[in-house]
Amino acid sequence: MMIERHEGVIHAGLYYGASTLKTKLCVLGRSALYSLCARRAINHRRTKKWIVAQTDAQWDRCLVLHEAARAMGAGVVPTRLLSPDEARRREPDVRAERGAVQSEETGIVDSHGLMMVLQADVEESGGDCAFRAEVVAVEALQRGQAGYRLTVRDGGTGQETSVTTETLVNSAGLFACQINNMLLPADRHRTPYFAKGSYFAYNAAAPRPSLLIYPAPEPGLAGLGTHLTLDLAGRIRFGPDVEWVDDPTDLTPRPDRLEQALREVRRYLPGVDPAAVVPDYCGIRPKLSRTGAVAGSGDTGVQDFVIQKEEGLAGFVNLLGIESPGLTSCLAIGDMVESLLYR
Repeated sequence: MMIERHEGVIHAGLYYGASTLKTKLCVLGRSALYSLCARRAINHRRTKKWIVAQTDAQWDRCLVLHEAARAMGAGVVPTRLLSPDEARRREPDVRAERGAVQSEETGIVDSHGLMMVLQADVEESGGDCAFRAEVVAVEALQRGQAGYRLTVRDGGTGQETSVTTETLVNSAGLFACQINNMLLPADRHRTPYFAKGSYFAYNAAAPRPSLLIYPAPEPGLAGLGTHLTLDLAGRIRFGPDVEWVDDPTDLTPRPDRLEQALREVRRYLPGVDPAAVVPDYCGIRPKLSRTGAVAGSGDTGVQDFVIQKEEGLAGFVNLLGIESPGLTSCLAIGDMVESLLYR
């Protein structure tokens, strides 16, 4: 995960279907993350979030999310329905013509601060963090029974070195399929799909909602729509959109994406000043398919996380398709990997 390109949202677990790993790990990870932030003074805030509907069809989709959240049990993914009048009183600049679902547990976190705390924990426990180090080859020694030999290239000097490890966790984000394909036979290779998302900064004093605003989810869309997020300084960003790309390093913002983003933003924030919206940055989501981001009936239509041991490779755990809500889930993912390896 390129954490500097993460929007820093702590997700509640609304979208992915009750039976999926995404939901289970998001809910567990959300609780653990809020607890860690409180204990270690990591800057964060429970902002809450609205999912807003303008049409009857969108309101129906919002009701499906609300009912699915209620079905998980009290307090698991708490939500509340808002009438158009209540939404208008609380956030006069936000349009929610049919109403909104309020997600009570959504928040934001200083993702840099979080990563620095986790890095410090690794190093204080005797671990090393090797940055700008590209894995160019992986060899399973005696099918993993004798460990794994990694060939690593220094990003600065180009020098290659060899590292041997007893266990191996493939948590390479955008490049996880590449590592997978170095180790597994051809019939178990994975094809990565890269969903580039552009973000746009908003530099005007108004309108300025006090919480996150998401449009009602669209069936089959590979993201959650161009939404409004806040950072901990109160700055507003819009995004991300979805643009399928072949290059996972293609992080250059494209100004021609702005007009489509503005059309989507105006649906829920009609008073936005278009002159104050400018391209900001891009991120890329590591996907395993081009399926939608929101579960349909029976938890179908959404690509789940893949977190598993691999047959025939002792001591190896594969993490594939760790897109959103990966940051929210990170501590729970760590617990799951530990359990797969050692319990």
